[in-house]
Amino acid sequence: MEHNIPLITTLAAGFSIALILGFLAERIKVPALVGYLVAGIIIGPGTPGFVADVHLASQLSEIGVMLLMFGVGLHFSLNDLLAVKRIAVPGAVVQMALATVLGMLVAWWWGWSWGSGLIFGLALSCASTVVLLKALEARGVLESMNGRIAVGWLVVEDLATVLVLVLLPPLAGVLGGTVEVPAVESKPLWTTIGQTLLQVSAFIALMLIAGRRVLPWLLWQISRTGSRELFTLSVITAAIGIAYGAAQLFSVSFALGAFFAGMVMRESEFSHRAAQESLPLRDAFSVLFFVSVGMLFEPAILMEQPVHVLGVVAIIIVGKSIAALALVLAFRYPLNTALTVSASLAQIGEFSFILAGLGLSLGLLPAEGMSLVLAGALISIALNPMLFAAIEPLRRWVLRRSELARRLEQRGDPYAELPMNTERKYLEGQVVLVGYGRVGKRIASALEARGIPYVVAEQNRELVEDLRKKGMVAVSGNAAEPSVLIQAHIADAAMLVVATSDSLDVRQMADTARTLNPGIEIVMRTHSEDESLMLRKEGIGTVFFGEEELARSMTCHVLQRFAPQSSPSATGHA
Repeated sequence: MEHNIPLITTLAAGFSIALILGFLAERIKVPALVGYLVAGIIIGPGTPGFVADVHLASQLSEIGVMLLMFGVGLHFSLNDLLAVKRIAVPGAVVQMALATVLGMLVAWWWGWSWGSGLIFGLALSCASTVVLLKALEARGVLESMNGRIAVGWLVVEDLATVLVLVLLPPLAGVLGGTVEVPAVESKPLWTTIGQTLLQVSAFIALMLIAGRRVLPWLLWQISRTGSRELFTLSVITAAIGIAYGAAQLFSVSFALGAFFAGMVMRESEFSHRAAQESLPLRDAFSVLFFVSVGMLFEPAILMEQPVHVLGVVAIIIVGKSIAALALVLAFRYPLNTALTVSASLAQIGEFSFILAGLGLSLGLLPAEGMSLVLAGALISIALNPMLFAAIEPLRRWVLRRSELARRLEQRGDPYAELPMNTERKYLEGQVVLVGYGRVGKRIASALEARGIPYVVAEQNRELVEDLRKKGMVAVSGNAAEPSVLIQAHIADAAMLVVATSDSLDVRQMADTARTLNPGIEIVMRTHSEDESLMLRKEGIGTVFFGEEELARSMTCHVLQRFAPQSSPSATGHA
């Protein structure tokens, strides 16, 4: 019996080959996504044998992008985005401009028109948020300060790319496009820009005003039915439905629409459950994203134009990374943050394909340009996990051998030192509180209520600036660096409370604190049971494991509720 089922065939082939190659990649200590990319090449039109449906795979990968961005929104609140705006907005704009110029110069060297070079450079300037999320999640740093800066940076890039996509059709003639744009799209430039900004603003306002009320209320109503299937369905419907509606009604990309849907749903008390329910689908469709990228790749270009491919890869991995590194250091952030952002931008992905495809359809980009963008995407995505793995070894190596790097690490930061007029009670016998996130903020409130003096050590300089404006005592920097704890006067402190959960940083903080203040009491938190056992065995300090403490508190409440009441004779009553 003959079956005409391209969707099932594509899913079966994609998942099966990706599973096999992903497993083999992990066994040889290579990231699994490299296996997924190779799986796409195998079932793509660029290699002999079975060829899956490229169009269907592309649509399935779009669903993966939506679900992944929705998951990011569930963990990335509007406050998180605003907290990094001072570095993310100017950094993203300047970095995109520099990368675009590099692409234009290379295209000019190849003899392309300036319009083709502009589209080519723009396609190389925007990194893939999907790839970044997988890298950050794999290392457990998505919710760290470095992770928030990197994600915020790429969100700004996505917003800028959306504007570029809208402006390209009316500008095609000016840029030298060979395809005539329909008259309906030939509007004055200022009208197009104004309409785009109005549409994006309207969507954001709708989500922040109406969405904040409707989505949490909807989840509450669904949860009251007690049906797990309906709850999962409501989460997926919100992610994909809002993303599609945003694209159709407001000309916002699927990815950004899903991202804002997740940010709004984060306001609900069911956000954690929503993240868990959508995780299996996010993982499955993210695999299809990488497979679809591999399917678009033409291996022949590696043999036909190796120099051009190397030039593209150099711009993506070297040029963009150096630009981002310089920009982050110029904002006086630590070397570790600069390296993390650099590695985050050293790849291209979904928006690059969309830009290149639009340029191709408008006659602005030659077919060769599309192939080079895909080659650069495939190679940079495959190498990106290795760049992330090299961050810490590279940082240590540079600090050991470069006086300049050490000076950059120890530069004067207006918020890295306590003001000269700081009261004595914050310099002796105080609590040094590392981290001012959700946990740290609650601890600080409790200390404030009891009149216990404390000093906050926080990596987010913008947050430290806000705390200083409120009259709170805080220093900026990574408390794993001895200089930060020294500025917090750890030598005379009574207690070190670590409200972050990075085990490597905790050990460095504890070692520094013990060296400078052997009698100090150390309190820390962790999300891992194995890690909590290891830290307790090492005797670093008092360790609180999240699930263990929650279970203990709930148990105490239950036992108190059912505690035996005093007998009448014991209380003296008849």
